[in-house]
Amino acid sequence: MGRWPARVYGEGAEPDPRFTFANERTFLAWLRTALALVVAGVAVDVLAESADDAAGAYRPLAAALIVLGMAASAAAFARWMANERAMRRREPLPGLGLGTVLAGGIAVVALGLVLLIVL
Repeated sequence: MGRWPARVYGEGAEPDPRFTFANERTFLAWLRTALALVVAGVAVDVLAESADDAAGAYRPLAAALIVLGMAASAAAFARWMANERAMRRREPLPGLGLGTVLAGGIAVVALGLVLLIVL
């Protein structure tokens, strides 16, 4: 049939379509999160410019949010592939992996924003 990516679809047996659809919904949720992080980074940057942030304290946090959004987008695809491959092989699903890094990064950026707002 020639579905892409071949390294996912080229092995194992077709899983129950419900599981494949659930994996796709999770992938789309990760993409929504990635988009929200990028938009939040742009918003922080725009607000910093409108507040005349001369010290540039908000810029690194805005950049960090955008980088986290990029990482979430890449992780979404990698995670979808790993889950789909595991289901086709009838193996246990992989662990969270990069999700923990993203959660930690978001927590650090949020802490930095709170400190800038309070101080």
